[in-house]
Amino acid sequence: METRFRSLLPTMTVAEAVLAFENASRTLGRRVFGMMVIDEDGELVGMISMYDILVLMRPKHIHIWGEMKDIDVTGFIRQNLQRAKQIQVGDLMSTDIITITPETHLLSIVDIMLRKHVRRLPVLDRGKVVGIVHISNVFFYLMEQLLH
Repeated sequence: METRFRSLLPTMTVAEAVLAFENASRTLGRRVFGMMVIDEDGELVGMISMYDILVLMRPKHIHIWGEMKDIDVTGFIRQNLQRAKQIQVGDLMSTDIITITPETHLLSIVDIMLRKHVRRLPVLDRGKVVGIVHISNVFFYLMEQLLH
């Protein structure tokens, strides 16, 4: 479990979240792909990831663009980026959050991550966020055991 983590407020904009992703990546020395969203009372209210932001950027009908040669998409990305900047994290975050406790067994964590296709699990102790477990931490911990 990592106890050094960054979080976002639900009232932050997507632009502020992206800056927070960059700052966290720089501070932690690794890419940060998702963050917990914690309200002013310290309660976990959601999770947001790069995936969520990319889904926001994707046009709804992109699957038919390849078939339509007469569509001009010039400026579309810039237009979408401008629109996304002001959207609040609270409007985009996932609220169906799976959490664990500090006592959750490692094999249960692996099982949850694989069955639910999640890459990070917030760790709550008596309802308060105390850390986060990333799938990379689990993988490298287990592989370390395998090699030694």
